[in-house]
Amino acid sequence: MDWNVHQQMLMMVFGIAAVMGALVNKTDFCTMGAVSDWVNMGDTGRMRAWLLAIGLAMGGLLLLEVLGKVQIPDNTFPPYKTANFAWIRYLLGGVMFGAGMTLASGCGNKTLVRIGGGNLKSLVVLAIACVMAYLMLWTDFYAVAFDSWIAPLTPNLTQFGIRNQQLGSILAGTLGMDPGGVNRLLAAAISLGLIAFAFSSRDFRRNADLILGGAAVGLAVVAGWYATGGSMGQAWREFAEMADTPPSRAQIQSFTFISPMGDLVHYLWDGRDPSLINFGIMALLGVMVGSFAYAAVTRRFRLEWFPDLKDFAYHSVGAVLMGVGGVLAMGCTIGQGVTGVSTLALGSMLTFAAIVAGAAGTMKLQYRYM
Repeated sequence: MDWNVHQQMLMMVFGIAAVMGALVNKTDFCTMGAVSDWVNMGDTGRMRAWLLAIGLAMGGLLLLEVLGKVQIPDNTFPPYKTANFAWIRYLLGGVMFGAGMTLASGCGNKTLVRIGGGNLKSLVVLAIACVMAYLMLWTDFYAVAFDSWIAPLTPNLTQFGIRNQQLGSILAGTLGMDPGGVNRLLAAAISLGLIAFAFSSRDFRRNADLILGGAAVGLAVVAGWYATGGSMGQAWREFAEMADTPPSRAQIQSFTFISPMGDLVHYLWDGRDPSLINFGIMALLGVMVGSFAYAAVTRRFRLEWFPDLKDFAYHSVGAVLMGVGGVLAMGCTIGQGVTGVSTLALGSMLTFAAIVAGAAGTMKLQYRYM
């Protein structure tokens, strides 16, 4: 076992992320925009693209598990299926992140895509969100500000005879059934239902960009699960356990974009140790590079800056809320809203709903006071 397996994994992640970044730029896939279109104009096109991404990610992961290619444990990164049901984290963090991405003009993924397209406002958002995520992950800030009062209110589901927070496990634990079979049935039903709902709209079916954007994100999440959970991922994790300086976060995982921002600061601030370059950091870089490549080839690269101090203030506050809220909720609109939901984790679904609610509420307030 040598260092090459770690490098190969990182380059694979970079490639997947670059393709996703280019396609998200092309199709204007945007979760904040999806909420905005729905709330303000009644247009569900981009929301359907988001739901298509979830349906494909869930169905793809189910297929990998049925074929025996991947088995997702409870200790993924982040721990989506954990038995510790931190409902306050999911709800509070989700609302904060939803409000933040609205003020900052895009979620974590969209921020990276906009940077690749020349948006310097998003570069400021990224810098601030990175610092806040670093404080949450790598200092005592979370323990002091949140854990002291959240931990006592977080139930462990095993006390109720429930293995973890997957929907099927909760149902099976309540009814005394096999959780594996129930989870697979639910995953198949929900996945097909979401895909069918997305395509039930004639306007959606006729919009190739909406379909391509949703498919790109959903399939990228599946590819991430396969890369880290398949045979190569097993070798990668074994190497991490044997190495003197194990690669950071060498666990089964797929795409999420806020915690990696904190990891990036950790890498830059704490000596630039190559072992700290992980899946998430390469995903950040890949999305930006892919978006830049598409913008350059299509001549869509345009520099953009804040028109006034008020716009700077909105984006800065939004970035703080994104960095803190994203780590608190253990994921963003992609990390929890697609990757986490693909595991059938109830917490991920709560986070998804909280993000949408936080974004919608912030939009309503913005329009009221404009």
